[in-house]
Amino acid sequence: MSIQSDSQDRVGMNANFGDPWVLGLSAGFILLFLGLSVVNLEWVSDSVGTGFAWTAQVMGSYFQLLLLATFFIAMGVAVSPAASAKIGNLDVPELSTFKWLSMIMCTLLAGGGVFFAAGEPVSHFLHTPPAFSHEPGTAEAVAPALAQSFMHWGFLAWAVLGTLTAIVLAHAHYVKGQPLQPRTLLFPVFGERLMRGPLGSVVDAVCVIAVVAGTVGPIGFLATQVSFGLHELFDFPQGYGTQLGILMLLGAIYVTSAMTGIHKGIQILSRFNVFLALAIGLIILLFGPTLFLINSYTQAMGTYVTSFFTMATITAETAPSGWMQWWTVFFFAWFIGYAPLMAMFVARISRGRTIRQMIMAVAVMAPIATTVWFTLLGGSGIHSQMQGEFDLTEALAGFQFDVATLTVAQALPLGGIMAFAILVLTTIFVATTGDSMSYTISMAATGHDEPHKSVRAFWGIAMAAMAAVLLAMGEGQISALQQFIVITAIPVSLILLPSLWTGPKAAYAMAREQGIIK
Repeated sequence: MSIQSDSQDRVGMNANFGDPWVLGLSAGFILLFLGLSVVNLEWVSDSVGTGFAWTAQVMGSYFQLLLLATFFIAMGVAVSPAASAKIGNLDVPELSTFKWLSMIMCTLLAGGGVFFAAGEPVSHFLHTPPAFSHEPGTAEAVAPALAQSFMHWGFLAWAVLGTLTAIVLAHAHYVKGQPLQPRTLLFPVFGERLMRGPLGSVVDAVCVIAVVAGTVGPIGFLATQVSFGLHELFDFPQGYGTQLGILMLLGAIYVTSAMTGIHKGIQILSRFNVFLALAIGLIILLFGPTLFLINSYTQAMGTYVTSFFTMATITAETAPSGWMQWWTVFFFAWFIGYAPLMAMFVARISRGRTIRQMIMAVAVMAPIATTVWFTLLGGSGIHSQMQGEFDLTEALAGFQFDVATLTVAQALPLGGIMAFAILVLTTIFVATTGDSMSYTISMAATGHDEPHKSVRAFWGIAMAAMAAVLLAMGEGQISALQQFIVITAIPVSLILLPSLWTGPKAAYAMAREQGIIK
């Protein structure tokens, strides 16, 4: 019996939800987290916080080395002859280049574009990162502040989300007929017993839990951010009722999108978001502090390159207390937690593309676009902070990124209009993550490229409902869940580790099968 048919047999046990163990473990985690939060909110927060701090302290360097190795090995594959191999045995790509790049950008950038693009550069401008020694709040602090943001959201972060792992999954799925699931990443190590046994279900469930933790956070924080924005702009009541209404609207958008699939709702939302982001970016560039932004980007990119290894290898021992925990390690662990399911999504939408195109799009083009976006929003925020138009020192000391985003937006050209446009952009960004992750979680649970609509709807509704319950308990519990993804990054990183050598092997295998190399 083939692996694919065995996967289908397992799915046949429940035609809608696939492997019952994946559903049971991941849904069980949601219920357990909510139940414990109801029983003892403080204990859950403290326990997650302790695990979060321990993980950052002990595993931080390992996470950093994993991302560095992934990026440089992926770049090696990209310049090799094997990179000419095409994914999915298609001569013509399933999606146009613009649609394909839009889906990659909107799905993978959502967290950064929503919560950190405006506030993080300003925060690093006001508080000198440990890799640098300049005086905070000065002209000399601008380029390092942007460069530190580029480190968190640049080449290393993107590479781990969809390069080597996506190659392994694409070869295993489209050539060998194995299911498009996280467990497939470990097939070269454990063989068919992993695909058929309970360990495979545990692997899939751990990856689903990591993505649920990482996605519910942005969904919940979006509700607070939009609620705050509507209150400031239109004097809407700011409370749980407004937040719940926003969650219901957001859930309706991304569940509908996920149910219509890759070729309809998901790509339509992504394309709309790209057009809106381009319009906002163009207005900021043309009518904002144009010369300051251009000069800052040029200097920041130079600083990013020259200080790349210094920033990438800073440890908790050499950084101020808690800095690595809340910045570099937090972000790197977040990307690691997302990586298996993001790789599935990238492999799913990249049929007909060459390996080189996929690596360059994910690990080079997308990070460069991200750095431009961070410069437009964050650089504008730094400029306004320097000019005394506002002071975000207190807000960012408390990690109030919703306040930072709206404050920066209101200081942009066409203030109120731009602030509202950014709220819309924020909503659609999170919706694109919600729909793509609902779709990809469903793929992980069922092992099918086209999971049943009821499965997609279930996971989309479950994440929105979880965000609603946690918000009712207080924003701190949303934050606790988001911190939990750092803990889940430990087992997920072990799932990613073999791709450092199986990724290049899969690329060369595809190239040999297609007659590109001997």
